Amino acid sequence: MNLSLYLLTVLIWGTTWIALKLQLGVVAIPVSIVYRFALAGLILFAILLLSRRLQPMSRRGHGICLAQGLCLFCVNFMCFLTASQWIPSGLIAVVFSTATLWNALNARLFFGQKIAANVLGGGALGLGGLGLLFWPELSGHAASRETLIGLALALLGTLCFSAGNMLSSLQQKAGLRPMTTNAWGMLYGAGMLAVYCVFSGIPFDMEWNTRYIGSLLYLVIPGSVIGFTAYLTLVGRMGPERAAYCTVLFPLVALNVSAFYEGYQWTAPALFGLVLVMLGNVLVFRKPKAKVEAPVAALR
Repeated sequence: MNLSLYLLTVLIWGTTWIALKLQLGVVAIPVSIVYRFALAGLILFAILLLSRRLQPMSRRGHGICLAQGLCLFCVNFMCFLTASQWIPSGLIAVVFSTATLWNALNARLFFGQKIAANVLGGGALGLGGLGLLFWPELSGHAASRETLIGLALALLGTLCFSAGNMLSSLQQKAGLRPMTTNAWGMLYGAGMLAVYCVFSGIPFDMEWNTRYIGSLLYLVIPGSVIGFTAYLTLVGRMGPERAAYCTVLFPLVALNVSAFYEGYQWTAPALFGLVLVMLGNVLVFRKPKAKVEAPVAALR
C-alpha cells in the first residue's frame, strides 16, 4: 500500500509543475491558487460527507489546520507560481526535492529528533548540485537577478511545504486523517488568500479556454485531492523525513517534461548537478545498519 501511494505521488507531483506554469496569464497568481484549493476542498468535503467519514475536530485541531492551510495551500504556492515566471518549472521541482533536508531539520525543531552526520553531508551535496543546475543561468547575462529571486522563492516555498508536513504529522498523531485535515486546510488556505485578494484589489478573473481550465482541473483533482491525500498519508505512516524521500524522484519526471514542453536544455554541469542532488537526498535518508534487529522495510 505504501509503495502504491509513493509511486502515485511521484507521478502526479512530477507532472504538476507544467500545469502550474500553464496557470500563468490573465488570471492573477493568488486567484488561481484560490480557485484550485477552494474547489479541491469542496470536493474533499463532498466525498467525506457522502461517505460519512468527516471527523470532528477540536479548536486546537482547527488552529493547526489554519496553520497548515497557510503553509501548504497558500504561501508555498504563491512562492512556486511566482518563481515559475523566472525559472523553468523543472528546476523548481529540483529545488523542491530539498524538502528531504528541510523535513530532517524541522523534525529536529518540532520533535527533537537528532540530525545525523549523513543529513549534513547530504545537504552539502544537494546545495552543490543546485549550484551546478543553476550555473548556466547564474553565469548568463540575462538571468542574474531574476534567477536569484526565483531560486529564493522556490526555497521559501519548499520550507513552507516542510512546515506543513510537520503540522500534518501532528494532526495524524492526534488521530485525524489527512482527508479531513486537507479539506479544512485547503478551504482555510483558499479563504485567507481570497481575503488578501479582496483587500489588495486583485480581480477574480477567469480564462475560459482549454489551457487554463484543463490545467486547473488537473491541479484540483490529481494534483490536490489525490496527490496531497496520498503524500500526507505517507507522512503519517512513514514519518515526514522518510515520506519526503519521494521528492527525490520528482526532478527526473519534471525536468524531462520541462525539456519537452519548455525547451529546457540539459548540459553536462546540469546533469552532474542533478546527480549530486539525488545522491544528497539518498544520503540524507540512508538508514543506518541495525545492530540487533533487522531493519524494517520503508515501503510494504
